[in-house]
Amino acid sequence: MKTKKVIDYIVQWLDNYLVKSGLTGFAIGVSGGIDSAVTSCLCAKTRKPVLALNMPIYQAKNQVSRSCAHNEWLKKNFNNVKSTDLELSPVFDQIKNSFPHHIQDGMTMANTRSRLRMLTLYAFASSHKMLVAGTGNKIEDFGVGFYTKYGDGGVDISPIADLTKTQVYALGKDLGIIEDIMTATPTDGLWEDERTDENQIGASYEELEWAMQYLDTSQKGPLNPRQKKVVSIYKQFHIANKHKMDPIPVCRIPQSLKY
Repeated sequence: MKTKKVIDYIVQWLDNYLVKSGLTGFAIGVSGGIDSAVTSCLCAKTRKPVLALNMPIYQAKNQVSRSCAHNEWLKKNFNNVKSTDLELSPVFDQIKNSFPHHIQDGMTMANTRSRLRMLTLYAFASSHKMLVAGTGNKIEDFGVGFYTKYGDGGVDISPIADLTKTQVYALGKDLGIIEDIMTATPTDGLWEDERTDENQIGASYEELEWAMQYLDTSQKGPLNPRQKKVVSIYKQFHIANKHKMDPIPVCRIPQSLKY
């Protein structure tokens, strides 16, 4: 991959889109992971205003410290970046405690965390007349659908959604993203037990990238047991989460019934 040219291309794309939108800049949630670090840096390179929000909800200390360190790094390198720290744990508790106990299951509340962050991010974006920049990569957004619908999937633009996780890391290296983020184990940060993305999915991003490419090729050779398992995992997630990737279904009423 021509990493420097890809960076320049995305930065120009962001700048062009922002100008056409008539808005002032970009708002982005920073999690302490590689995807949000790279995306926020790409937005900052447009030299347009960027607001980086750190929104912990019972977050592991190392995730919070990486988010804070990245925001400080951004502000040191780009004078167009401002950051805000918002401790959302008390707000999350209020939402959770207002729900009936029987719907307070793990996955429901994990997704509620993500949606609370989306709500907060859009409040700031609206107030500052900014676009919300998404941080999903190609595997998450179009492969296994590993994101929350109307949570971290609720964005205005997706700068890195055509790049695999491996390619995002390549951009991160070229951009000079801090080492703690470059070496951190990927996690969605929605669980208090610090489970990783691989724990939840059952395969690494490298394996999922391979499965995506394998299924896109016409000539397929024999697979070993692990490869068969990874393909099965990929297919299961892709089918189950297809509703996130497809446009919202609209019931089109025949004209003869409407008039």
